[in-house]
Amino acid sequence: MSNCPACGAPLDIHPETEGFKCSYCHQVFFPGKEEDGVEITGAPSDPYLNCPVCFQPLVKASLANTALLYCTQCHGQLLSMEIVSDLVASLRASVDHSAVQTPADRDDLKRVLQCPKCNLRMDAHRYAGPGNVVVDTCDNCSFIWLDRGEITRMAKAPDEGDLERTFGF
Repeated sequence: MSNCPACGAPLDIHPETEGFKCSYCHQVFFPGKEEDGVEITGAPSDPYLNCPVCFQPLVKASLANTALLYCTQCHGQLLSMEIVSDLVASLRASVDHSAVQTPADRDDLKRVLQCPKCNLRMDAHRYAGPGNVVVDTCDNCSFIWLDRGEITRMAKAPDEGDLERTFGF
């Protein structure tokens, strides 16, 4: 949603309500949430970037009041590396943690993606935090690519304190 459905004026993110407010008629709109709780603004990324997996245009979106770029086809997310740990911590506060985590798919380590911004090869590696996921990063642009459901796996993974309480480590 980039323009007001009522009058056509530009919409601005309205963090207090997690919606969008029209700069002209002042109506507030609440877009539907996608998978993983992502809210799409509907505006294409600026500069125009394509998904590294399915090559569809990325759109501006937010998750837990954190800006990101999102693919509406494969549901992947492109984020700045600097915000990932804070976003995961924010999401962890609102989810039930599951003690069962399946291993990451080894084939994901072999996948080759190009950074949507600089077109250099992204580095596929295991995420150092919780969730048993393989992520793709571009050190040149400080981007991290998360596939469908990976941010949820990170948020729902048990932390060390959960393991200590459960297993007595």
